[in-house]
Amino acid sequence: MAATGAARDRDGRVGRGEGGARRATRPGAGTRPTLEQVAALAGVGRGTASRVINGSPRVSDHTRAAVEAAVAELGYVPNRAARALAAGSADAIALVVPEPETRFAEPYFSGILRGISTEVADSDMQLLFTLIRDSHERDRFAQYASAHRIDGALLVSVHTDDPLPDVLENLGTPTVLGGRRGEDETVAYVDADNRNGARTAVEHLVARGRRAVATITGPADMYAARCRLAGYRDALRDAGLDDDERLVEQADFTEEGGRRAMRALLDRSPSLDAVFCASDVMASGARVALRERGRSVPEDVALVGFDDSAVARHMDPPLTTVRQPMEQMGRVMARTLLDRIAQPTRAGAGAGVPQLVLPTRLIPRAST
Repeated sequence: MAATGAARDRDGRVGRGEGGARRATRPGAGTRPTLEQVAALAGVGRGTASRVINGSPRVSDHTRAAVEAAVAELGYVPNRAARALAAGSADAIALVVPEPETRFAEPYFSGILRGISTEVADSDMQLLFTLIRDSHERDRFAQYASAHRIDGALLVSVHTDDPLPDVLENLGTPTVLGGRRGEDETVAYVDADNRNGARTAVEHLVARGRRAVATITGPADMYAARCRLAGYRDALRDAGLDDDERLVEQADFTEEGGRRAMRALLDRSPSLDAVFCASDVMASGARVALRERGRSVPEDVALVGFDDSAVARHMDPPLTTVRQPMEQMGRVMARTLLDRIAQPTRAGAGAGVPQLVLPTRLIPRAST
């Protein structure tokens, strides 16, 4: 007489007896369980198992429970790439930094990355990271995006002449910038209020009695740097102080750049009594140059930075700085991009794209 109902295989798992579906077998060592094995163990068809795994409501509670139990028993992990391909999605977003590796180690980037990672971790997306150092790498990334290998891109530290944001938008790849290339940016961005932050920093120096206020700026091809320079000049004008070009020196947002710029300023204007640096990292370099020349901070020269990074808190003396909400910027960037991916009709360049400016705040410390 033939057996009926459930039967156990040699490993003790329940399979289907005669007249039922295929019997489930345990995958061999080193072999990933398949969807077919899940379906066989649950006693359902492959399509039904797939619907349960992909969250379809078109299955009964009994069937859902059987498939979920089979998934748990076999240790089945869905193939994300296959699911994404079936859905017309890459299931991934790219974080792109058009800078050399040495710059990515700076606190600004780590803060942005923490915020982005926190937000993306709560989604189903994978986060891919790439540095782009020249036009060849930019073109290669554009080809990668054109093959629909990413659903969207986050770009941090963009320069004025960078064509990549427009290239991505024209490919139909939703894109969000950390910062912007200029006043008339057409791509979605999340920025900090750089101009007002710089103005507040210089107003603080003036209020402390400083009158020969110098500045170390960032690169002229970066909008954030130009905004911080404009804020510096706004504050000098409002205070009735001369905007002396001898008190302005450009650098590159690096510590060594800040050191070189400070030396140049002291050579030209040895009587300066305050310096506003467009980043904390440059301020740390400026502090070294001031010490080399025998100038004490803040007694001889008051010093202010921008970012409120760990560098500012650990300097001697601790650095007065302008706080920009780096982690919040990263979270808002990621959330904005995820929303644009979910609502692709909003992704066209210039078509009412979100453009957000977050406030900055002065953090007074002992350097002023």
